This record gives sequence, C-alpha cells and structure tokens, in this order.
Amino acid sequence: MPTERRTILVTSALPYANGSIHLGHMLEYIQTDIWVRYQKQSGHQCVYVCADDAHGTAIMLRAQTLGITPEVLISDVKAEHEADFSGFHIDFDHYSSTHTETNRHYSEL
Repeated sequence: MPTERRTILVTSALPYANGSIHLGHMLEYIQTDIWVRYQKQSGHQCVYVCADDAHGTAIMLRAQTLGITPEVLISDVKAEHEADFSGFHIDFDHYSSTHTETNRHYSEL
C-alpha cells in the first residue's frame, strides 16, 4: 500500500558553541541522521537542519579563558563541530549558528 509523500523538517538539539562534541551529542546526531536517511529513501521530502547555540555566559567565559573574542570562539567551535559531524558522515541539509544575521532577522520578527 503506497503512502502519501510527506514533507518533514527535522532538527537535533543544538550543541553549545563553547566546546567539543561529546559522545552523547554524537549518539543523537547519528540516530537522527539514520531516521532522516530512511525517510528520504522512502520517498519523503525530509530536511535535516541544525546549528550551534552561540549565546550565553559559558561562551563569554570560555573565550575570556582562551584570550580570544566570543566571535572567534564561536567560529572555531563551529568549524570543529562541522569536522566532527563530517567524520561521522552526519548529513545535515543545512548547518548554521544562532550567531548570524539571518537568525537575528527571524528572531526579531
């Protein structure tokens, strides 16, 4: 029995932009990626998005400890996160940061 093609938007918990991805994070992303791939292979339009959560005191404090600006920390951690996800073949359709002009625009609507 054929099923109707669904449009599905999926995200995972946003990792905080103050440090490395840990095993608990990766477990969630792997499980979600498997589910998204299954949906796509089943003929559904499934979009998997995620972003670094780049707001909060922990980021400011970590940047101060490292002697860098929060913006540099956010950029460095995002690159590290993306490399980790790539290494585990996590296939986001879009990966971003909450520290973007696009996010600012939509959060102020």
